[in-house]
Amino acid sequence: MAKDKINAYSDAQKTAMSPREVEAMALTKAAFLLEEAKKDIDNYQAFSQALRFNHLLWTIIQTDITDKNNMLPPELKANIMSLSIFVDKQTAKALAEGTANLLDVLINVNRNLAEGLRISPPDAAGEASPPAPATPPPSQTGGISA
Repeated sequence: MAKDKINAYSDAQKTAMSPREVEAMALTKAAFLLEEAKKDIDNYQAFSQALRFNHLLWTIIQTDITDKNNMLPPELKANIMSLSIFVDKQTAKALAEGTANLLDVLINVNRNLAEGLRISPPDAAGEASPPAPATPPPSQTGGISA
């Protein structure tokens, strides 16, 4: 019964979230699962499930950026596609070798993108987001959603 309440809360939360927030949450969840898998590397089922979840997430991202209705600038789409190809290769390597240190890069990529997505872009009404530092760190250079 408690699980039903948690699922209902989760569903309600998702409906109130923007697409950027949903993407950030999914990337954060993937990073969390990978971090947990790192703690018990001998549990291959958890290790492979975390990698499969991350791979599925990145497959969805690839599908989204190649959709003809995606309004992101072409250069940003190309950068995201390059990153997703890197994630695919790193995932395959991690599955083949089964070592925890290969997860660190995937965890960092997901966390940095999630952080970037949580930064509010200027809205259509012209309200600016909080001022950015003069040289933004790599995690603040963009997001997946427009």
